[in-house]
Amino acid sequence: MKKILFSTIISFSILFASCEKELDQAPISDASTARFYDSPDDFVQAVNATYASLRAYPDRQLNLSETRSDNLYATSEGGVRDWEGVNSFHKTIASNPYIIEAWSENFNGVFKANTVLDQIEKNGAVIRDENLKTRLSAESRFLRAFFYFDLVRWFGELPIIERPLLAEEATSVGRSPVEEVYQFIISDLQFAQDNLPEQYASADKGRVTKFAAKGLLALVHMTRSGPTYGIKGPGLGVNEWGNALNLLNEIINSGRYTMLANTANSTAAYSNIFSYTNEGNAEVVFDIQYITGANPVLGATFPWVLVPDEWFQSLGKTTQGGLTIRPVSTDLLNSYEANDIRRNFSIQTGFTFNGKTETRSFFKKYVDISRVPTSSRLDWPINFIAMRYTDILMLKAECILHGAPGTQLEVDDIVNQVRSRAGLAPLSNVTLAQLMEERRKEFAAEGHRWHDLVRSGLVETKIPAWIETEDVLNQMQNFIKEYVIYPIPQSQLDVRQGLYTQNNGY
Repeated sequence: MKKILFSTIISFSILFASCEKELDQAPISDASTARFYDSPDDFVQAVNATYASLRAYPDRQLNLSETRSDNLYATSEGGVRDWEGVNSFHKTIASNPYIIEAWSENFNGVFKANTVLDQIEKNGAVIRDENLKTRLSAESRFLRAFFYFDLVRWFGELPIIERPLLAEEATSVGRSPVEEVYQFIISDLQFAQDNLPEQYASADKGRVTKFAAKGLLALVHMTRSGPTYGIKGPGLGVNEWGNALNLLNEIINSGRYTMLANTANSTAAYSNIFSYTNEGNAEVVFDIQYITGANPVLGATFPWVLVPDEWFQSLGKTTQGGLTIRPVSTDLLNSYEANDIRRNFSIQTGFTFNGKTETRSFFKKYVDISRVPTSSRLDWPINFIAMRYTDILMLKAECILHGAPGTQLEVDDIVNQVRSRAGLAPLSNVTLAQLMEERRKEFAAEGHRWHDLVRSGLVETKIPAWIETEDVLNQMQNFIKEYVIYPIPQSQLDVRQGLYTQNNGY
């Protein structure tokens, strides 16, 4: 059995099934919810349940970021798959299940974090260890910020909900400007970075740390600093690259993380980052944890999201759920230099099943074919790295290229560390466009690409040019700047007429 990070993580399952005590999802005014919190362990379980709301986060990044981007050309099924309207920029996707999930599951996580924080304020006297009480508050505020940051990048303006609300109260909270949403996120992350530990004892290893909070806060500053595109999206055009750089340097200077490097006898450092037997390695700043073999099932599903079922069948494995192929774009395939070891690790080129040969390529980055679950496709035994050290370094290079203190030599050195591990020759005078191309290959299938395009300002030029050359089936719609964000789910618009206004372009 795969070991999960928390000694009490089986309480993770209170999100899905009954335990000795159930964390009631009713509003906090409900007496049964209040009665849950009568010991310190109850608060720990409730925070664990809030972590559990991250379970679908990796799948969401693959479905809404990778699939939205120029990394995939997933338009070949004639509109019968959920991903096609996402990939081909349809304006009638307000009822798309991926978009509905992004809204509902993130706000479900916000609800859980708010419930914990509300109960710490009301019943926190039962936690006599003040350090534990502060840490649980900091963890909850980090998670709330994490959910809100995911939301603001997808949807722009949002309702700000700071406490558990009755249903009728929730239907009166309108969307706040993006700037106010960011101030809410920043406040939570500042509290988290000031009050989370740098590391944990082994029983709690994997919980969010001070450095994960700093990394997320840095990315918030960078995202805010991106262009506005004239829409109410995640970019505000502010100049906070220096703020981000300071936080990134604090992570780097801590000495707690390193890039995995090739050795004289092996060039497997890149693949080792994602190895099922090397979890929690020196690259991991924050990962989303899973456990396999539990009842109810608490494993991962993201490894097969971008993988066609017939490939598993061609290898004698059962179908997993990825359905048909979501092909890697020709543009991405052609962008790899010869001998880039990341290509063959991340991408499978073709297969044959039942006499039919599939020539198109797809992402297989997270698949260890020897670890395919036999009992449930929902039970993959691998964690998802949501923040890794190579990203921290490359974000630093990005800040410097945007004018934060630093030198071109530092930028080149960071990029060339990454390229050296990939088996490539060094570059000099690296530009922002070159950095983003390097990020594209380094983080392929990790859910970064759409966010990188938006934050860098490249989306308005890269995506239209990509559609023109990639769309050989003529199934994609023209890209407009309003598609930087997604539509508000139609189900939310229908709850109370006039409470929300649909995002422009949809």
